[in-house]
Formats: sequence, structure tokens, C-alpha cells
Amino acid sequence: MKKIITKLLVLLTLSIFLSSVTHADEQLKIGWVYAMANAPILIAKQKGYFKEQGLNVEIIKYNSGPLIRRAITANELDLAYIGAPPVYHWYANGLKSRILAKVNYGQAAVIARKDSGIKDMKDFKGKRFAGVRNGSGMDVLLRGYVLGEIAKLDPEKDVDIITISSSNMDPAVEEKIVAGAFIWEPFTSRSLMRGNTKVILDMNQKIPKYPWYIIMAPENTILNKRPAILKVLIAHKKAVDFLNSSPTAGNEIIAKSFKLGKITDNKGNIHSAISIISEARKRLGWEHKLDKKDIAFIQRLMNYSYELGIMKTRLNATDIVDTSLMKEAYK
Repeated sequence: MKKIITKLLVLLTLSIFLSSVTHADEQLKIGWVYAMANAPILIAKQKGYFKEQGLNVEIIKYNSGPLIRRAITANELDLAYIGAPPVYHWYANGLKSRILAKVNYGQAAVIARKDSGIKDMKDFKGKRFAGVRNGSGMDVLLRGYVLGEIAKLDPEKDVDIITISSSNMDPAVEEKIVAGAFIWEPFTSRSLMRGNTKVILDMNQKIPKYPWYIIMAPENTILNKRPAILKVLIAHKKAVDFLNSSPTAGNEIIAKSFKLGKITDNKGNIHSAISIISEARKRLGWEHKLDKKDIAFIQRLMNYSYELGIMKTRLNATDIVDTSLMKEAYK
């Protein structure tokens, strides 16, 4: 009798153990570029959407794409929320990965001082202009589209582009160190609300809902963790839907995560962090589906990279974009 009871206890213990293993949350590490446009990953984490899908997700913020590439190469990340250009640049250099879903649209703008006399992009000819690291995603957009197509200027000869960190761009414009800057949210809104600058070009007005940040995964993650990726995409969609549920949804989380402080304008009025985000949402929004227009825009960026000499071989967007997981997750 004792032997039977012992065996039953062993079987019960084993059953409980196997059940706990079966229902254990799957571990994933997701890197993300520290930008307001990547807010859906914060929402999915803080509101428990990843957890609802049976995922234990660690999100790791990075200040630049090269740092994310280093982590992916070292197998320290499963996925990343990052701009589209780094993904195809890496692909051209041997790091095979795919763009799986859209994260945001909009965010970028060109600003200048109100008293600068600058009315359109052509007025920047012969002037100093704030940009980011040469060859980065935003640099490709600046040189290829903003200066090349819109302003019809040669970015190498007609404009003196200097590299300035994103957080210092708006002060550089306001203090007349540069005539203008290609900047993004929430830095654009922070500057506008101080009252000394104006928008010369809003990218989202020129190309409505153009994609920028996307979700990407290296080939080994897609091969080995496809079911988990589908769950990530479901959680991501839920986060985007939440952000789009009202003009204020998620603003508190964003303000806290990005440590936005109050701003005093040139008339002494004080503006809250929430009001900065409300202003930013005029030029920035979130979507989860990649459509044909998005893929065409990514192809356009790839063409700029090739024409600017940043990428040595031409690539097709269909080599980089894989919508099969998105379609499966969102069916």
C-alpha cells in the first residue's frame, strides 16, 4: 500500500512539474531604439500584452542602430524595433534578417528659427544644417529625399551638414549655431512650444503615413521561434490599437518613459510633458500593418542608399520584407 501511495505521489509531482514547464512563459529579448515613435513596445510591456500571450519579454533600449546590430550578431537579441534602413544596410553586409511589421509613421521634420527668413528647403543653400551620423537611416532620408528631391540641392556641395545629437539639435537652431535641423519627435515639439522656431517641412505631410520604425528579426529567430514571433506581433497590434483608441491613450506612459519635463516658452507660459506629446502626435502616429505603399517607400530608401554610395549593391524590398508572419498573426 505504501509503495502504491509513493508511486502516486511521484506521478502527481511529475505531473505538476510538467504542467508548470508546459505553461511557463517563453523568454524573449527585444531591443528597441530609444525613440518616442517606438512607444508600442513600452505599451505592450507595461500593459501586460506580451504576458497575455505567454511571453516573458525583456525589452532593452539602445541609443543607436549599430549597438543593436552588435547585440544581434552576438545572439543577445531575438527581435528589434528599429528603423528600416539599418536592416537593409546590414542585409547588404551579410546580416540576413527580415522586416516583419510596421511600428509608426511620421515623426521627422525640418525646423528653422522664425526670424531666419527661411521659407522653404531651397533657402538652406549655402547654410549650415544639423543632421545625424552620415550613412544612418535619417541621414539617407535627409540627403536622398529632403535635400535631393524636395530642395533640389546637392547635399555634398550646397549645404554644410554637421552631425549633432538629436537632443541638441533644437538648441543649436534656437541659438543660431545652425540655420536648420532635420529633427524628430519629441524634440520638434519641444522646440516649437518654446516659441522661437517653425516647421519648414513636415515629412508626414509630404509622404502621409510613411513607415519608419519597424519590427525586424534575424533569420535564426524566424526559423527557431516563429510561434513566439506571432505572439509578439499580436501583442504589438494590441499596443498600437490602444495608442490609437484616443488622442491621449498612452501619453502618461510615454511622458514617464522618456522623462519629459515642463517647458517654459518665450512668453513665460509653462507647458506640461503631456502637452508636448499631444503636439508631437500631430506629426507622429502608429500602425502595425505593412502595406504596398510602405514597401514601396522602403524600396525608395534602399535606392537612395545605393545612389548615395552607402550601399554597394542594389537590393529589392522583397528580399528584406516578409509579411507572411504579419498576415498569419493578424488573420
